[in-house]
Amino acid sequence: MNMESDRIEPTGNDFSERVQLAQVWPQPPLEIVLVEPQIPPNTGTIARLCAASGSRLHLVEPLGFRLTSQQLKRAGLDYWESVDITRHRNLDEFLQAHTSRRMFLYSTRAVRKYTSAVYRPGDMLLFGSETSGLPAALMSTHADSVYGLPMRLDHVRSLNLACSTAIVLYEALRQIDCAS
Repeated sequence: MNMESDRIEPTGNDFSERVQLAQVWPQPPLEIVLVEPQIPPNTGTIARLCAASGSRLHLVEPLGFRLTSQQLKRAGLDYWESVDITRHRNLDEFLQAHTSRRMFLYSTRAVRKYTSAVYRPGDMLLFGSETSGLPAALMSTHADSVYGLPMRLDHVRSLNLACSTAIVLYEALRQIDCAS
């Protein structure tokens, strides 16, 4: 097989400028919920994801860091002003404020893959802390909405919170874009 003849050459792009790819951005936007996040760079990276996708960010306290943390600011770069952030004093306060919303929960203890969920604009995507995940009681209450990402458990215990959030967020965006 001649590898040279199988290459696809780009047309009309010298790659000298950033390009805004076509995307249907959900209205209302998706909402990322971090329940008791512990590691500032993860939250900063997720805030940057929210800025890039127009998603809202909810931070459920207690947080394992101060919002003034340099690590948090560094990971979010200069995108903080582009992120719609809501803080909640605790999980009960968050749940009371959003009783009628569609929620999807993500856990290493899930039996369904994240790709089997059907996402719609305005959905809330909940992720637990890096050290303990989401509370078991919450997952029991929402058992039909708990999903996970496939991984080789003989190699790792879990994926990084920011990586997991990015994978799920962009699958939801992909589905919403394809449905439009």
